[in-house]
Amino acid sequence: MPELPEVETVRRRLEPVLVGRRFDHVEIDDARLTRPEDPVEVAAELTGERVAAVERRGKYLIVRFESERVLLIHLRMTGNVLHAQRGELKPDPHRRAVVRLDDASDVAYRDVRRFGTWLLLEPGELDAYFATRLGAEPLGRAFTTKVLTARLAKRKAPVKAALLDQRTLAGLGNIYVDEALWRARIHPLRPAGELDADELRTLRGAIAKALEAGIARQGATLRDYRQPDGSRGRMQHEFKVYGRGGQPCDRCGTPIEKIRVGGRGTWYCPNCQRLEPDRQV
Repeated sequence: MPELPEVETVRRRLEPVLVGRRFDHVEIDDARLTRPEDPVEVAAELTGERVAAVERRGKYLIVRFESERVLLIHLRMTGNVLHAQRGELKPDPHRRAVVRLDDASDVAYRDVRRFGTWLLLEPGELDAYFATRLGAEPLGRAFTTKVLTARLAKRKAPVKAALLDQRTLAGLGNIYVDEALWRARIHPLRPAGELDADELRTLRGAIAKALEAGIARQGATLRDYRQPDGSRGRMQHEFKVYGRGGQPCDRCGTPIEKIRVGGRGTWYCPNCQRLEPDRQV
């Protein structure tokens, strides 16, 4: 599933081609993309809108229009937003929608698993939509150790599970939580509410560094994720623990191990990220 670095990479690539452009024609071919709204009606409402900004919140792409309406795009597991000059889009059975811009280029949305969503919000609805769904932005200036401490306080859940909760922090997923916990030398099964002040300070910095590394490498392409020009990300070549079971830890050489936390595959170094003796797996 695309996480914050992948979505931010898509945002940065789309911003220069979308801002100032008008949606001249919109086709939505998959009713699941806009349900419960009728895709034909949503396409008609989007036609004629002019883009004022392209933003991101957590794993959501936010397309703001001059009308103050907002199109929210969530890529879920396999969604991709591709940009191509007119006539350059190749036939694709997984294409779910196409937007023709007023410069004659096309923005296509493809989604193999069909879990992604498009939601058109009216002016003033965005903040209320996010209020109960998303926590702090982990790369924003407001994300401090104090904020992280408050989010994890008294949480009995494993820190891995707590960080995957989008109401704790927005945008983190399986990959970058594992990478951040390795950087912070924290075992993924440690109860979130039991981390001490030094660990929380280290974890806050580790989260930011893991995400920044992902953005610098244009995200991680494991299967479906692509940038809008169709190119792959490079972060998968530099994972420290994620997906590296049995391979040596870059820091100490101990083989990386895999466990399950909250039903999710989880990779960690048993030497660098130790549990206390009474919490051994």
